[in-house]
Amino acid sequence: MSLPLEGLSAIVTGAGRGLGRAEALELARLGAAVVVNDYGQAGRDGSGEASAAPAEEVAAEIRAAGGRAVAHLGDVSDFETARGLVDLAVAEFGKLDVLVNNAGILRDRMVFSMSEDEWDSVVRVHLKGHFNTTHFAAVHWRGRSKAGETGVYGRIVNTSSEAFLAGSAGQPNYAAAKGGIVGLTTSSALALARYGVTANAICPRARTRMTEDVFAAIPANKGGAEPAAEGDLDPLSPEHVAPLVGYLASPAAAGVNGQLLVVHGGMVAVVDRPKVSAKFDTAKEAFTYEELDSVLTPHYASRPAGETFAASEVLGLKKG
Repeated sequence: MSLPLEGLSAIVTGAGRGLGRAEALELARLGAAVVVNDYGQAGRDGSGEASAAPAEEVAAEIRAAGGRAVAHLGDVSDFETARGLVDLAVAEFGKLDVLVNNAGILRDRMVFSMSEDEWDSVVRVHLKGHFNTTHFAAVHWRGRSKAGETGVYGRIVNTSSEAFLAGSAGQPNYAAAKGGIVGLTTSSALALARYGVTANAICPRARTRMTEDVFAAIPANKGGAEPAAEGDLDPLSPEHVAPLVGYLASPAAAGVNGQLLVVHGGMVAVVDRPKVSAKFDTAKEAFTYEELDSVLTPHYASRPAGETFAASEVLGLKKG
């Protein structure tokens, strides 16, 4: 019996640790040949010397289990590095079929304290990094289609966050980048569908090197979770996320395109696009300040204090 991703090749960025590692291992388990990309810096803020070791270790783990994998050391926020990453997949495996964008860093700060570099660095790695790899993968798939190849297969799985959906006070850079990734995803989904390519985004909740202290500070009823007892799977384990990535990368997900899904702890939620919650029409030709005050002020006064967009729906998601 063939595996779902047998004969396909994949790139996973930021795959040396955490979510990316779990995703790379899952794609390999499902039969894909994998390019394991990671810049290998020790600090979750992008600090420290680059190291090939994290990517090499994951690639070796895949090969030891009987799969095919090659490591790639590189910062995907660099345009030419992203080109080389896609070229490596094509050179090693003949073509690229799946792109999983996961690489990221954190430089948390309140908006009134954040420096220009803290803003730029996070947006660069997350949003520009997603664009760079998506661009070169799209060039590859479009080129094959334009050359007359039939049945071009392409899957993009991008990594957004609930920080975009519900806000995150100390992460204006991260939340903005993750919102931009959703926009990039839906635009790519529309542009690339004609070439046999789908693009979807996930909002994973997982305890990794980047988030361990964040979840430790959040009560369980607000989205956090205590580490699992010995022998039990952590509710925030990356292994809860990886199977969804495997599914979205597979032929079974051919009808899933331009979607956003929240995933954690044995739960997957399909997120609708924003909907209009209230609508007001002017009684005259155009609104005046006074008329807007008369309709909007009572509307917002009736809402729960402190409610933000989608917060109650998204942050409160639980299994079942």
